[in-house]
Amino acid sequence: MTSDFDAAQLVTQIQAWGQELALSQIGVAGIDLSAAEPGLAAWLAAGFHGEMDYMARHGMKRARPAELVPGTVSVITARLDYLPPGTPEGWQALELQRLQRPGEAVVSLYARGRDYHKVLRNRLQKLAERIGEAVGPLGHRVFTDSAPVLEAELAQRSGQGWRGKHTLVLNREGGSMFFLGEIYVDIALPPSEPVSDHCGACTACIDVCPTQAILGPQRLDARRCISYLTIEHAGPIPEELRPLIGNRIYGCDDCQLICPWNKFAQRSPLVDFDPREGLAGATLVELFSWSEEEFLQRTEGSPIRRIGHGRWQRNIAVAMGNALRLGGDEAMRAALAEQADHPSPLVREHVTWALVG
Repeated sequence: MTSDFDAAQLVTQIQAWGQELALSQIGVAGIDLSAAEPGLAAWLAAGFHGEMDYMARHGMKRARPAELVPGTVSVITARLDYLPPGTPEGWQALELQRLQRPGEAVVSLYARGRDYHKVLRNRLQKLAERIGEAVGPLGHRVFTDSAPVLEAELAQRSGQGWRGKHTLVLNREGGSMFFLGEIYVDIALPPSEPVSDHCGACTACIDVCPTQAILGPQRLDARRCISYLTIEHAGPIPEELRPLIGNRIYGCDDCQLICPWNKFAQRSPLVDFDPREGLAGATLVELFSWSEEEFLQRTEGSPIRRIGHGRWQRNIAVAMGNALRLGGDEAMRAALAEQADHPSPLVREHVTWALVG
């Protein structure tokens, strides 16, 4: 690797290349994250990570970039806005209204289009290649929510935003409706200036959480979080939490929908995040009727595919049970009854619960 480059000038150039690749913001963080280690250790010790064993398995390596990728000297961070280009004004209120229609299936906004891992990783890889062309051989590794990386910590340190009380990163110009990604590099770059916290006394995200998973500012018990329960959690959903899930079948956006900063959320210029048919506004009965083959075909290239058909049906059965408790209809009851002898014990248990109500 050649070393005859102006590091500050290179960062400016990287930011310009990032813009060309539709990345909303580029920052740089150093690799000393030791101040974050006690908080991470306490979170793991409390068991708040639930079944996400990889969190504990990698331990402190998450806070030590140079252990994860030997030779790392700096971390380039990126954010990518994901609201679809056609998102209307007042979208937060429109999304909250979906939760008042029990028969409608609600999928988290970020998951209605193409899998963000692929979209963001490809752009970060292109950015890394551009940097390599400018400075010579570049030791690097790209991450998009795909390894033991303290994403929010790195984002905060590199000026992408501050840590909201819901633990997500908030940006004054972009709210929180964005993905984060990183490039670990073996060249020294000047770190970006962090930004100050602008949540003030607001506790809207804590107050709105349906399962009270946010225990206090920046304290999240993932085991109660609807996103965790419907995506990461493999087994039966705890019975006491099922009624609180409502009609959310994949993820939960409540803490973001209520956040005042998201009135500044930016639309993505990319069509990748446009909602696919069936993933916005569909009924629970429609989606419950998908065979495994149809599920795999309709979720190809989508982040939803990784939960598999069994968890998909588990989640919808819970939502249908909740809808039946609010009146429901015969079509819903009939759809559930048809699956009462489902070959999967997981699906069968949740169908039985939904029908017994």
